[in-house]
Amino acid sequence: MNLTRIHTIYFIGIGGIGMSSLARYFKNNNKLVAGYDRTSTPITNALQQTGITINFEDRLDVIPAEFLEPATTLVVYTPAIPKDHKQFNYFKENGFHILKRAEVLGEITRDSLCLAVAGTHGKTTTSTMLGHILHDNGINATAFLGGISENYNSNLILGGDEISVVEADEFDRSFMKLFPDVACITSMDADHLDIYGNKEELESTFVDFSNNVKRALFVEESLLIEGIKYGFSENAKYRAINLQIRNGVYTFDLVSPNTTFYDIELPLPGMHNVKNALAAIAMASEYGVSIEKIAASLKRFKGIQRRFSYKINTENFVLIDDYAHHPTEINAVIDTAREMYPGKKVLGVFQPHLFSRTLDFADDFAESLSKFDELILLDIYPARELPIEGVNSSWLLDKVTLDSKKLGTKENVYTDIKESDAEVVLMLGAGDIGEVIKEVQSKFENEG
Repeated sequence: MNLTRIHTIYFIGIGGIGMSSLARYFKNNNKLVAGYDRTSTPITNALQQTGITINFEDRLDVIPAEFLEPATTLVVYTPAIPKDHKQFNYFKENGFHILKRAEVLGEITRDSLCLAVAGTHGKTTTSTMLGHILHDNGINATAFLGGISENYNSNLILGGDEISVVEADEFDRSFMKLFPDVACITSMDADHLDIYGNKEELESTFVDFSNNVKRALFVEESLLIEGIKYGFSENAKYRAINLQIRNGVYTFDLVSPNTTFYDIELPLPGMHNVKNALAAIAMASEYGVSIEKIAASLKRFKGIQRRFSYKINTENFVLIDDYAHHPTEINAVIDTAREMYPGKKVLGVFQPHLFSRTLDFADDFAESLSKFDELILLDIYPARELPIEGVNSSWLLDKVTLDSKKLGTKENVYTDIKESDAEVVLMLGAGDIGEVIKEVQSKFENEG
């Protein structure tokens, strides 16, 4: 569809991280934007401050009158909304243009030079690094991000329409709506099995995505998919060697097809982030940015909110916030904490996300969570789902092999942490635990 003919855009699920970046984009392009979400959050608050009208009740009478004209209004929705959503069904029954978020992103980027980052983990960090590298070097790209960049305090880096950076999201096969010129695949771990059914189908869809890439595809070295490999092995075309940690900062030498560049600094913890950086380096290099300029930009990269984000960082106590909600991501965060704080006691506070994901990966979750020294497990955050009989945090906790483990509540988590003698506390999850940690941080700081 021709988006230039659309004047008003209504978002159902406007507070989602991907939806909100689109809302910001259209607002900045002088469209009239409004939307619905279930609850008020810092993201919806920030959107409202830009002049976007948001309602939090699924009623028709709260939709602004300007958005009730089918010929000029586009309705954008997230697949996570329930099928009986009143507003959505009204728009559907009255002839409005209705598109999923991924379809709109595909339309926006169709005529741009599109750089897409795919993978079950690492998308947000890699795409944010890439968007930062391009912007930092004066390249007029627009980047739609799945997290809040610390450099720009936004999930949108606004530039022109000629170049785009996007996360190619595998949920609901959304990335098949994109038209990437350059892409990477960071990982293909089993996830979203409520959509795919099994890991093989997920991997098959990643292959389908790779076949849509027009110019260059970069692939993490362990993945069995055709492309230009990056990683740590000698087979990788973009390879990190001589890795060291200096004053909490990774340094490494880069071997690339055209050069060897020494002493790149990456101010992000974790070996997984070195690989993410390699993917961003490869894509930026393919676009035409010199390795020297890429390295200078990486040194200035501050990371993403809720990705190993320090909330308290003192000699005796560290509180870290992270979005990790899959066993592979939990493993990466724990490994990073062990690497950064050898010999220190680590407490994990984890809020599982989705009943279906908890059921599908229960044994893997139990194995990951058992790597902590202590564990506080919160109730499952349901998001878009109804409960599944027998699937709850007590059931999951029984599978964890730690001696020091307990069920906790959001209300009591500060007290539970205080009772522990752990020096490093990791609060993990993709639900509302990101809000809980703000209260925990505030109580620790006020007390101290």
